[in-house]
Amino acid sequence: MTELEQVGERWDYAPAPESREIVQLQQRYGHYIGGRWLDATETYTTIAPASEEPLAEVGQGTAAEVDAAVVAAREAFPVWGALRPAERAKYLFRIARILQERSRELAVLESLNGGKPIKESRDVDLPLAAAHFFYYAGWADKLEYAFPNSTPRPLGVAGQIIPWNFPLLMLSWKIAPALAAGNTVVLKPAETTPLTALFFCDVLRQAELPPGVVNIVTGDGRTGAALVEHPGIDKVAFTGSTEVGKAIQRQLAGTGKRLTLELGGKAANVVFDDCALDQAVEGIVNGIYFNQGHVCCAGSRLLLQESIAEQVVDKLKRRLGTLRVGDPLDKNTDVGAINSAQQLAKIRELVASGEEEGAEIFQPECRLPEKGYWFAPTVFTNVAQSYRIAQEEIFGPVLSVLTFRTPEEAVEKANNTAYGLSAGVWTEKGSRILWMAERLRAGVVWANTFNRFDPASPFGGYRESGFGREGGLHGLAPYLELGE
Repeated sequence: MTELEQVGERWDYAPAPESREIVQLQQRYGHYIGGRWLDATETYTTIAPASEEPLAEVGQGTAAEVDAAVVAAREAFPVWGALRPAERAKYLFRIARILQERSRELAVLESLNGGKPIKESRDVDLPLAAAHFFYYAGWADKLEYAFPNSTPRPLGVAGQIIPWNFPLLMLSWKIAPALAAGNTVVLKPAETTPLTALFFCDVLRQAELPPGVVNIVTGDGRTGAALVEHPGIDKVAFTGSTEVGKAIQRQLAGTGKRLTLELGGKAANVVFDDCALDQAVEGIVNGIYFNQGHVCCAGSRLLLQESIAEQVVDKLKRRLGTLRVGDPLDKNTDVGAINSAQQLAKIRELVASGEEEGAEIFQPECRLPEKGYWFAPTVFTNVAQSYRIAQEEIFGPVLSVLTFRTPEEAVEKANNTAYGLSAGVWTEKGSRILWMAERLRAGVVWANTFNRFDPASPFGGYRESGFGREGGLHGLAPYLELGE
């Protein structure tokens, strides 16, 4: 009997772990305010979701510490805002180059603290983070050309709150345009994934960014609330849940502060019978199982034309059987750990509701690790529009399959949600792509692909997915006063 016959027909992947030795964590982190580290009066422990291993003690920002950060940013603003735009651009270029040079460290830390596969951190998050700083460095001295017939001026101090699904990338989406426009920043990372933001402070040190231009205060929702409410903040940028976004909007109503919100989504991935089926299946998998489904624009609703529905579902189930779930630091891993126990509980609760309402669940055979937070890639068929799994954002590796007969029905079903962040269309007909894109109420519509991002392309949503845009020239406008 040959060795291959002994192991059967399955070809197993040998473990390919990325070394943790490249990242040196401190036992305790404070807040980065005014270009230096300040000890935190309160702390909490951040963990690795794949193993529940404690990683570091991190500061729980108080109102006084938020105030110190805002004061530092306010003091730095007159100098930074008056700096020659070409000089500001140099700092952004430096930051981008350092992100590239230290990308391996940052990718390991991102996967360790967030649970996402290392190949995603390495090949998606880090290159895009650096690209955003390069892109906005290029615009820093061209603002009058970007916004003709106006005199662009910075707003002042930007308070920025980012989520846990793309910690470093969201940081770059927010800090890069703010600095290019001449603003100073106080940023609060998500409480479960603060480590790459704290590591970014060393990038700022290397780039010799003037003190106070970027300040980072860690903590939970209480820290974020103190930042939003602070009278020294001129503009608030928030990415996160729709519920919190609504609360922030109510809080800021009538204050005169600028606000942009990038909130939840329930994207429809619409597949027509004339598409390239195997390509579409790969796009479906990328659309929902990328980053464990922790993506606001995830294609969590799959709309299949009836004539190909059974064929696509069969292909999709076979493809799910090849996905590797496990250690985020293993280069072979396709689906990593769920970010937190709280998020895992939410996913389980919504999946249970889908089964109770009558949907048919499919999960491939896979052995989940005993420690950590894990959920197998999941597909629901026989889903009705009224089911919670078809209406509520699950933010996990769970796909709901619905069917349609005509393009008009597809549009009606795709738009039948409170959200409007993204959508996908799979067809060989260019005219159909344009017809669908015109009618889909989504800020981003991908054609024969999904989850593709570029710093020059604006991103944002409608309705309960928020307002304002990030990326491109549209991402600069919220940080500028465009007076005559």
